[in-house]
This record gives sequence, C-alpha cells and structure tokens, in this order.
Amino acid sequence: MQQFDATLFLAINGWVGHWPWLDGLMRLLVNDYFMPVTMSLVLVALWFSGGTAAQRGSNQRAALYAIMAQFITNAMIATSNNLYYRQRPFIDHPAHLLFYRPTDSSFPANSVAVAFTFATAIWLVNRRLGVALYAFAAIFAFARVFCGVHYPLDVLGGVAFGLVGGWLGVWLGRWLEPLLSRLIGLARRMYLA
Repeated sequence: MQQFDATLFLAINGWVGHWPWLDGLMRLLVNDYFMPVTMSLVLVALWFSGGTAAQRGSNQRAALYAIMAQFITNAMIATSNNLYYRQRPFIDHPAHLLFYRPTDSSFPANSVAVAFTFATAIWLVNRRLGVALYAFAAIFAFARVFCGVHYPLDVLGGVAFGLVGGWLGVWLGRWLEPLLSRLIGLARRMYLA
C-alpha cells in the first residue's frame, strides 16, 4: 500500500511546473492560513445569516457544532501524532515542493482534517452549504498532495478524521442542545447574534 501511495504521490506532484497558472493556484490553496480563515469567515457569515428566526437559530447551531467538532478533531489529531509519526513525502522522494518543509507528522493531514470537520458539521445541518464546503475541502486536500507536503493516504486519513470529528461535534451539540439554546439566547440579548 505504501508503494502505491508513493507512486500516486509522485504522479500528482509530477504535474508541478507544467502549468504555471495551476502552480500559482495550488500555492494559494495550500497555504496554512487560506483554508482555516476562509472556513472561519463562512462560520461568521453563517452565524449572522438566515431569513427567519428559525433559520438563523439553525445556522447558529451549525456554527457552534463546527466549533465543537474542531476541538474533537484536534484532540484526535494530537493523540494520533503522539502515537504515530510518518515522514513527509519530500523527505523520501524527489518532490517538487511548492510549500515550506513542515516537520510534523505527515499522517494525518491535519489541515485537511480541519477542512473536512468544518464541512461535515455544516453539511449535517445545511446540505447546500455543506456540499460547497466539501468541494472546497477536496480541492484543498488535492493541493496538499500536488504541492508536495502530503501523501494521498495522509489526505485520506485527514478526511476520515474530519468526517468523524464533524459527526461527533454535531452529536455532542445536539446532546447539549439546552445549553446551546441558552448560549444563543444570551448572544442575542447582547446583540451578538
């Protein structure tokens, strides 16, 4: 399986340098800040959007679910990184690196896990927005391989962590519903929602 992973990595990363516009786009997407900032802005927009009070409440719950899911996913990633370390592909293979050289474990792809956590938590409440976030997360995941910082299986591991973390965040949020309703009510009284 590792040989297949390396072969697929080299095939995808081998596209670097053929189309300058694609290299530029991937450099933008692979950035450590682009995806989390974009997803955070989506959460802020979601928090304040909705045509009716019920829609606004649903959107606000989705934003809170996504935040809780991030804590869960981050705990899972920290545990995984303490138990297993995988070298980055540019260490073991002649990669075309369009990014700096991260030193943490390549598995799972942490930032991909974060993207899929956001997308999953939102999708479980708002399908249309969730699908758009999944598409964004998938392009971001591809960029991580294209730019030489992750193997494809690292990215799939990040996807799995994100799906599980997102689902658990929504489950926990629904379990804590009375507390979340009070929190949203308090935010509205303070003109923050």
